[in-house]
Amino acid sequence: MLSKLLRQGALAYALGMALLGGVFSWFSPWGPLWALGLWLALPWLGVLAWTVRLTWRSKGAQAGALLWWRAIWGETWAVYRVFIWAMPWTWTGSRVHQGTQDSERVPVLLIHGYCCNHRVWDAVFSDLRARGHSVMAISLEPLFCSIDDYAAQVQAAVEQLCASTGQRQIALVGHSMGGLVIRAWMRAHGCAQAKVAITLGTPHQGTQITPHARLPNAKQMVWHSAWLAQLEAHTTHAERALLRLALTPQDAIVFPQTAQTLPYLAVQAFPGLGHLQLCRDPGVLRWVYQTLDGA
Repeated sequence: MLSKLLRQGALAYALGMALLGGVFSWFSPWGPLWALGLWLALPWLGVLAWTVRLTWRSKGAQAGALLWWRAIWGETWAVYRVFIWAMPWTWTGSRVHQGTQDSERVPVLLIHGYCCNHRVWDAVFSDLRARGHSVMAISLEPLFCSIDDYAAQVQAAVEQLCASTGQRQIALVGHSMGGLVIRAWMRAHGCAQAKVAITLGTPHQGTQITPHARLPNAKQMVWHSAWLAQLEAHTTHAERALLRLALTPQDAIVFPQTAQTLPYLAVQAFPGLGHLQLCRDPGVLRWVYQTLDGA
């Protein structure tokens, strides 16, 4: 669904730029080239302006401006690549991809965040397979529903991954809302099939970005929401022992990010990165691979 909406937006944008080029051609022979330049530049500038605005709202630049500017540029590039060049152009559903080595390494289920799809994991997918992990990346549907409703889809993916690999346990990696989806799945189905659960930039305490959210899953991620309190109250010691948390202090989507902790759990911090960069940064990915190796 999301990829289709993004493709429709890209098509409408391209048609608009083509029309603008036709109008410009009445005034200058260079008109179509100007329209082409705008077609290429506006998405990048739009993403940059959006990232700067979010950073300003999160008041992050007040503490360590250099790290925040580094995060802005890195996040702009990550968002541009994922939302413009990756997520719209996928027509395939979720399926298991076997590791490229004959290995007993734990299979991995990748779960994206809010308003994304499985293409956010492009940077990690092939690396995991090369390391001997069988991998499955799912696209959560529908876009807007209770986070609890995704638990059944996760359970189906877990069963498929176990059946195709012959293993009884898997590792789960969730970015942003995906980390909460993992916890909702464990609450609904238990954690016996999980070997480790890694969360990247997950709003375990919520986020202040949309204090008056109305959509079901967004509302559940509001800062210190009732749903999050209930989720924490039902988190067992066994589930907590499986969780590994990572964040970036320069997160302008989930903030205050340094508060995204859970009782008695250590948190791995990656300064100078943006929210979506946590799915792509080599340092973060090395930590993920090491965590999987130690599971």
